[in-house]
Amino acid sequence: MKRFSSDARTLQWLDRWVGAPVCMLLTVVRRLGDLLSGRRGSGAVQSILFLKLAEQGSTVLAHEAVRRAVERVGRENIHFLVFEENRFIVDLIGLVAPENVFTVRTESAWAMMTSGVRVLSAIRRRRLGACIDMEFFSRFSAAIAYLTGARTRVGFHVYFGEGPYRGDLMTHRVLYNPHLHTSRTFTSLVLALDADAGRFPTFGVIPPESPPLPLFAPGPGERSEVERMLAGLGVPAGARLVVLNANASDLLPLRKWDSSNYGALAARLTAEFPELWIGFTGSPEEASRIEAITGAVGSPRCVCLAGRTTLRQLLVLFGLAEVLVTNDSGPAHFAALTSIDVVALFGPETPLLFSAPGPRSHPIWAGIACSPCVNAFNNRQTACRDNVCMKRITVEQVCDTVRRIYRARTTGAQAGAPA
Repeated sequence: MKRFSSDARTLQWLDRWVGAPVCMLLTVVRRLGDLLSGRRGSGAVQSILFLKLAEQGSTVLAHEAVRRAVERVGRENIHFLVFEENRFIVDLIGLVAPENVFTVRTESAWAMMTSGVRVLSAIRRRRLGACIDMEFFSRFSAAIAYLTGARTRVGFHVYFGEGPYRGDLMTHRVLYNPHLHTSRTFTSLVLALDADAGRFPTFGVIPPESPPLPLFAPGPGERSEVERMLAGLGVPAGARLVVLNANASDLLPLRKWDSSNYGALAARLTAEFPELWIGFTGSPEEASRIEAITGAVGSPRCVCLAGRTTLRQLLVLFGLAEVLVTNDSGPAHFAALTSIDVVALFGPETPLLFSAPGPRSHPIWAGIACSPCVNAFNNRQTACRDNVCMKRITVEQVCDTVRRIYRARTTGAQAGAPA
């Protein structure tokens, strides 16, 4: 079933035309309330709610921010609000107790609205001390942060119109810095809890570089389950494997590298390395399209894995493989939790802000004059209809990168060294 939350155009329209007036109304309510009660978001914070509804990849980049919050108030006092389909990555990271994860259903507009009301009611009953809004200038997330009832609210604020209007609902109004990697930006939101709310946008803290992510550990029997699935497709035990992910989220379809390029890449790799197998991943809805790509490659060592794995099994698969080639999407980030080397293809967005951290991350970006064209300030919208930034990335360029990484892994050389 296609989830309502994946209808990016509808959500963006609602956020602009419904979210903006809602934020304006709540800003009036907030200012009147502060005037009458004298509440200014001060005082020690004993519990924290993270608000990150969408995008699994960004949730991975928030790992260090959540870890620091755990150090501050204890794991039992950390909470997380997320869309239901993205809960997987919150549970996988393991920093938030399962009973403290709130989810909003997204199979329809009605389900989103009713479950959202129930979740907000449950959050308010817990009387949480702080809410950290990690969405970039979303009006609805700003409104939700205010409606949680948290006395301290940290999030990005529009100063002099350099981003979409989202009211004045935060107590700690952080200036978004487009030159900081997203993982450091998220960490700065946690550090902002210690700052004087009245001094923003001045915030003289240098957020540290994020340390390496912890590696995913498969549960009992999970590795053997994936190995049996591969064997059923003819992949020999212990075979060298490269994974190709030819999809991208509906939020920004311009991030897709053409499917024919993935087919051409698979053909080159299987021809050059006779021991190498290629596995194409994807959702169940994409299975027929992925089957067509693998069939066009014309190699028995190219198999379709689309729709055959759960998300946990996909991570196990990454741990068994050598290299993942993917568009800039969720798998590029949560693959960073495994031992695989990731070649992520960037176009409308920049790897300088959004690439997964760590030495096994190998972003490719053409860096043309109009790229990146989407960012936090334009609410991740673009007038572009022709993703030349992705078309400028050639099959040979990607093949060269995969070839270098694969040879380094199989010979024990340093993957970052020139071929």
